[in-house]
Amino acid sequence: MLHVERGGNGPLLVLLHGLGATGEVWNDVVEDWHGSWLVPDLPGHGRSGRLDRYTFGSIAAAVAESIPQQPVVVVGHSLGGVIALTLASGWFGVDVTTCVGVGIKVRWTDEELEKAASLANKPAKIFDTKEEAEERANKMAGVKLAHGVSAVDGGWTPALDMKAFGVGRPDMPGLIMTSKAQITLAAGENDPMSPREHLEELVPEPVIFPGAGHNVHVESPSSVTGLLAQVATNPPSAASTAPVM
Repeated sequence: MLHVERGGNGPLLVLLHGLGATGEVWNDVVEDWHGSWLVPDLPGHGRSGRLDRYTFGSIAAAVAESIPQQPVVVVGHSLGGVIALTLASGWFGVDVTTCVGVGIKVRWTDEELEKAASLANKPAKIFDTKEEAEERANKMAGVKLAHGVSAVDGGWTPALDMKAFGVGRPDMPGLIMTSKAQITLAAGENDPMSPREHLEELVPEPVIFPGAGHNVHVESPSSVTGLLAQVATNPPSAASTAPVM
């Protein structure tokens, strides 16, 4: 079962966070959205339940169950961006008209994949205090979280299910090819995980946010809302051609 926050009225915006984070990272973005919004904690994160196995498809299927049958704009950060693209395929019954992926890691080395698989096989660490667990959860998310830990027998632990690290390498060219939505890829100018040259291998004009790092939606939420105001009103023929900001 997913924990989902909802609000607003009008055109629906779905926002998907990255690995280790929770839906709360979008708080400052939804404040300026002109329509309605839906923000889940992804499976195995925050206040949501866990999955037996984490794949892009299994996560997308879980998210799709919470999205109503209507046209939606989906924005995802990092892992959430891959899930947004997966939903944009139409395979999960979600009518995605516009898909924005922010800070998606496109290139993966064998060493990086092995490290992620190793983390997925490690048991969650239990800390004596809530503060220690929060410090660990915030480090994994790359941002400060209010709902990143859980109480367990013996102390506190990050709420993130470590098995989620084993989700694997996304087939970005395949996801873009099968998308039925208008696609925009974006990243912070200083995002080491998603440099412009990597995104340019997939789309002709990725959106680059000046001065921002990996978590641009937290660092500069107005940049993200500005992009949404632009791409959410563009016709589908404009897919993948949003101008550089």
